[in-house]
Amino acid sequence: MSDRKPSPFKTLLDSDVCTLIQATKDVYQIRFKNRAANAYLVCGSKRTIMIDVGLSTNYPHLLTCLHHVGITPDKIDMLVLSHEHLDHIGAAYHFAGRTIIAAHRLAANKIMLRDDFSMLRKMFNEPNVPIDVDIWLEEGNLLDLGNFRLNVMHTPGHTSACISLFDQDQGLLFAADTLMPGGVMGGVFGSDTPQDDVRIAIQRSHGLLSDTAQLFDALDARANFEPIMQSVRDLNKLDDG
Repeated sequence: MSDRKPSPFKTLLDSDVCTLIQATKDVYQIRFKNRAANAYLVCGSKRTIMIDVGLSTNYPHLLTCLHHVGITPDKIDMLVLSHEHLDHIGAAYHFAGRTIIAAHRLAANKIMLRDDFSMLRKMFNEPNVPIDVDIWLEEGNLLDLGNFRLNVMHTPGHTSACISLFDQDQGLLFAADTLMPGGVMGGVFGSDTPQDDVRIAIQRSHGLLSDTAQLFDALDARANFEPIMQSVRDLNKLDDG
């Protein structure tokens, strides 16, 4: 049985596979009940994006959720992939050729080389199909959707290629696996993720919390973040010694 807490937000659709939640005005969460990560639909006044899309096997259910709020795949201008793991990006190839796909340059390199180890292909049993990344993102890039302005932040730790998206004006943080329910990082994967990256990711995310009205994907992170920061302080003491 899942230990995830019920969402405090409005549920629009619920099935055996996923739940569609209105997280805030013009922002929807598709919360999958299998091993797939959550996907987000952000409907801007100028353009519409998705942040992550889950596993390829969930694609029909993803479409059902999109259709429920009047969105078809051709209306999605961009997919932003938070990092290279296939539980987040497996369904991305379904959008190829009609939607711009963007990821941090480190993730883009792994994805386009089909680095099965880094992408956790065996873990998630995903098909070996190409996912082309059209835009290679960097720290400081701005995604202007009109009523949302999402700043790209490089937050390595979970992997070396993780990004978070932060709208400072509206206080929205899309943190993917950098922060998860309970205020924890979603594990540390890959030989290219040094200890300092983990520490930096946690510290940067902690610094953003005070400016964030809605935190996705760690809705209850604030109450649980102090033990994490204490661990970071303990690591600093070890290094200083």
